[in-house]
Amino acid sequence: MNSALKNTLLFGIVGVMIAYTGFTQSWNTALLILNMGLISAIMALGVNLQWGFAGLFNVGIMGFVALGGLAAVLVSMPPTTEAWAAGGGGVIAALLMGAATIWAAVQVMTRMKPGHLRTVAVLVLIVGGFFVYRAIFDPAVDAVEAVNPAGTGYLGGLGLPVILAWPVGGLLAAGAAWIIGKTALGLRSDYLAIATLGIAEIIIAILKNEDWLSRGVKNVVGLPRPTPYEIDLQNDPAFVERAAGYGMDAVTASTLFVKIAYAGLFAVVLVLLLWLSQRALHSPWGRMMRAIRDNEVAAEAMGKDVTKRHLQVFILGSAVCGIAGAMMTTLDGQLTPGTYQPLRFTFLVWVMVIVGGSGNNLGSVLGGFLIWFLWVQVEPMGLFVMELVTSGMADGSPIKAHLIESAAHMRLLTMGLVLLLVLRFSPRGLIPER
Repeated sequence: MNSALKNTLLFGIVGVMIAYTGFTQSWNTALLILNMGLISAIMALGVNLQWGFAGLFNVGIMGFVALGGLAAVLVSMPPTTEAWAAGGGGVIAALLMGAATIWAAVQVMTRMKPGHLRTVAVLVLIVGGFFVYRAIFDPAVDAVEAVNPAGTGYLGGLGLPVILAWPVGGLLAAGAAWIIGKTALGLRSDYLAIATLGIAEIIIAILKNEDWLSRGVKNVVGLPRPTPYEIDLQNDPAFVERAAGYGMDAVTASTLFVKIAYAGLFAVVLVLLLWLSQRALHSPWGRMMRAIRDNEVAAEAMGKDVTKRHLQVFILGSAVCGIAGAMMTTLDGQLTPGTYQPLRFTFLVWVMVIVGGSGNNLGSVLGGFLIWFLWVQVEPMGLFVMELVTSGMADGSPIKAHLIESAAHMRLLTMGLVLLLVLRFSPRGLIPER
């Protein structure tokens, strides 16, 4: 079969499944699957840049997605003026003090000759700087978090349009990736995986515990939106009249309108990133990255700076994941650090890339839509199957109760089964690299 026809057929099948959900369940559910599928496809594109282009095994995707979510808060939420007045200056001064301490230690390491004197100087700088940093930071944080802790208790953001948080989320993730890459990209692939996983957990721990920054586990709710609020549409006589013309009530119509608006915004970002990724893939830079992926020794012998190129693609892929994280937090309308789990934001994204086709951008997009659809729909399907299997059992049967309660775990079984089937019968993915 012609590859273009095959790809069109595969995307058509996924589209039909989403449409079938709309007809048989609800269009709200179908549009939610579509929106999250668009975001998941962007995450898969970012991972494909790192793994498919360069062979970098990053299992810290969750951390970069979370940084994108944090960017949505820092950019769009209004500043908490009382918190800034109470301790905002102290927090900024402490952070600058910490950065200055690290810079000074690096300067000493690079400028002084190796020896005991250099070691002592670095230790004095780091230990002394740490105590000064804590002396400034701790009182300032206590003051910030004491300001209406039930409602705010954090510094807030810049109060800018939330859509600006999407590129800022990419920049924030790219900055973190640069710091990580400068230290971890020299490691062997398995050690790089361990390092990125650990750093992702550190990022999540910071978001959960630094209330002054992200409200921690108390969550930031009520993020501004790039689309109208449903209540505003329901109070608009012109919108209500148009909805009635389509035979819908204003509540249903407003919900669908908002989700369609989100889908349009997300689709524009996905198409733009896909176009850029395709241009990069077929450029001399993309061919060089694949040459490095296939044989680092040969590429280095040809004069290519492998570490520098790995750093480039690691930053680019992480930035794409950061953009997706900011988009997802915008869609949710809240930042909930406790929901960032490796299963959802690392393992599932890897399944999308592998099933779709590692090294193929279209394959990653297809994997994002397909795997997210299955992730959402397998649980109700599993419940239906379990109810069918146990229909002949007595209502009080403990086996029946256990099987029905276990239906939620069907999604984990299905993800593993899909991955095994693809690796067995199409190890290069549904749309393999050409």
